[in-house]
Amino acid sequence: MSTAQTPALESYSQARKIKNALRNIITNPYNIITVVSIILLAYLIVVPLLDMITTTFAIQQVDLRRFPGANVGDFTLYHWNRLINSNLSRALLWIPLRNSLSIAVTVSFLSILLGSLLAWLMVRSDMPFKKFFSLAVIIPYMLPSWCKSMAWITVFKNSRIGGRMGFLAALGIETPNWLAYGPVPIVLVLVIHYYAYAYLLVSAALSSLNSELEEMGEITGASKLQILRKITMPLVLPAILSSVILTFSKAMGTFGVPAFLGMKVNFNTISTTLYSTIRNRESTTGYAVALILICISSIFVFINQRAIGTRKSFATIGGKGGRPNLIKLGLWKTPIAILVILLLVLGIMGPLVILVIDTFMVNPGQYSLSNFSLHFWAGSPDFSIYEGEPGVLKNPLFWQNLKNTMMLVVITSIIASFIGQTLGYIISRGRAKFTGKLIEQLVFVPYLIPSIAFGAIYLSMFAVARFTIPGTNISLIPSLYGTFTLLVLVSVVKHLPFSCRAGISNMLQINVELEEAATIQGASFGRRMGRIVFPLSKGGFISGFMLIFISIMKELDLIILVMTPAYSTLPYMAYRYQSQSMEPYSNVVAVILFLIVFLIYAFLNIFGKADIAKSMGG
Repeated sequence: MSTAQTPALESYSQARKIKNALRNIITNPYNIITVVSIILLAYLIVVPLLDMITTTFAIQQVDLRRFPGANVGDFTLYHWNRLINSNLSRALLWIPLRNSLSIAVTVSFLSILLGSLLAWLMVRSDMPFKKFFSLAVIIPYMLPSWCKSMAWITVFKNSRIGGRMGFLAALGIETPNWLAYGPVPIVLVLVIHYYAYAYLLVSAALSSLNSELEEMGEITGASKLQILRKITMPLVLPAILSSVILTFSKAMGTFGVPAFLGMKVNFNTISTTLYSTIRNRESTTGYAVALILICISSIFVFINQRAIGTRKSFATIGGKGGRPNLIKLGLWKTPIAILVILLLVLGIMGPLVILVIDTFMVNPGQYSLSNFSLHFWAGSPDFSIYEGEPGVLKNPLFWQNLKNTMMLVVITSIIASFIGQTLGYIISRGRAKFTGKLIEQLVFVPYLIPSIAFGAIYLSMFAVARFTIPGTNISLIPSLYGTFTLLVLVSVVKHLPFSCRAGISNMLQINVELEEAATIQGASFGRRMGRIVFPLSKGGFISGFMLIFISIMKELDLIILVMTPAYSTLPYMAYRYQSQSMEPYSNVVAVILFLIVFLIYAFLNIFGKADIAKSMGG
């Protein structure tokens, strides 16, 4: 072979290698799924957010009367000026924003304090009946927060607002306005609901602590207080700060509780203002409010992540299983156990029981057997009772709403769980790759966006058809406004952070060597997924399914803006009854919702080993 031919052969060989490498990349199913996932996530998460931003800076059709000679889509600062610096700014933004921030900060502080204390007691103390308490304290997650606000109204409602008497008012106890409505009950109800998140995260962190670290502290002569301050707290701090992110974001954007306990007394938060502006056909102003809500949550998350810093890299799992009890309760053991029982009874079970009892009392304020009736459940129309409204079970609207709700939760839970497992596989197998890290970041963006703001984003994104083919009426992305498809889509995307988290935790437990062995035997990608990955991930799939099922079953904030009367759900039916001062009917719907969630969870827990605690904590 001549010397002149050598460079040509080397060039040919190099080109062949590049060609083969590109072909392997293009034909590899993993790469195909990864590219498709990135494109879909970008369109479903990033594009809607950018679309909302551009909408707030553009003149809309309804604005043309204010700007003679202007065209739809022209640049304008009108909407932002109206929101931030106009005569309406206090009512539209500043007062609701102040209310939301004060509630979110207070709820975050109290929830983290209560949840962390309970976690410490359950994991690191010698308190009795810990197995029972550790299950009982997560009951709040099973109940919608707005359901708790209805229970609060049932107990504390006074004569300030017309309608049915509250339980205490029926006993002759007139509760003050500040306790019946407004910020105080909103904060208390949200604390009772959100402390479960802090409890789950902190207890998981405490359970995984390496006991050798604390034992080394004892050997060096450190006191228990020093061990707690210098070793345990720094290791648990990331879990505490992570729970702060979750609680603050949820409390900042929650709609149901402020709507039930605040709107009737003109106590508005930024989420209720967002709902009102969009319902009043001031969508662009509402989108601007939503962006402010998103910015606040994002800034808070950024500050929180900077506070965590390098602490996230601490190793907390060691080889020794035994963990010393750092807290010896001694004589306080029984009083603390009684306080926890009182918390569960008075804060959770008590109001719920009164809410159930109220559904059987036909005449308000008469809590006796002679007043017992099934009218609100299955009574025929009686014009002496709430203008002839039939019992819930005899109302055709209830059965339609039940059908809509079950269709939504089942379809969404299956789709979200399957996508979560698939994305979990991509992320777990590609954490060292740029694509894996990118998907992990994209999929958790919805987690940072409050639910009602996320609903507003999709309302904006899919209100009109997109990408119409020139010369035809065919659109690649049709308008989904008012369709059941939009409800499913917004629910799936919003809950991807939770389903994906369950998927990641699940896939990390499946050893890569199993797939490598199958590959050596010549098994295709589809065969490996169908015969190895998905069968081994069945338990995690069921737990992720149950987590999404419960979340969507009680969802009100996310879909209240995008739903229409044809696709109304049970949570919205309860909200409508409550807004019309028909509390017993609303309570019946809430009780039915709780029973459905509890029974399905119990069934899947017994027969499918579903565990929402692991899915949430994962």
